[in-house]
Amino acid sequence: EGQPIYLAVKGVVFDVTSGKEFYGKGAPYNALVGKDSTRGVAKMSLDPADLTHDTTGLTEEELKSLDDVFNNVYKAKYPIVGYTSRRILNEDGSPNLDFKPEDQPHFNIKDEF
Repeated sequence: EGQPIYLAVKGVVFDVTSGKEFYGKGAPYNALVGKDSTRGVAKMSLDPADLTHDTTGLTEEELKSLDDVFNNVYKAKYPIVGYTSRRILNEDGSPNLDFKPEDQPHFNIKDEF
């Protein structure tokens, strides 16, 4: 209670606290919070095996659904508060030279950050 609720989709971390009736403790989509749940969002699945960033093997329809939800729900409704390390680092921990902050979805820095 009293803590922000964050979830990540496509490596973008959203503050979904304003939707706590959906994402808070005991709420229907609580399983998505605290991690990058890209695959679960794409598949509309709360199966623990799908609560991962991994998009390997997703169908074209699932990828389109992911983009639609990412743009029309998360980016449209919730503030972006950061990015996951997978988005800005390579697997070996070196900087991802393809990551360009100016090309990322914009996020507003709140006073408390």
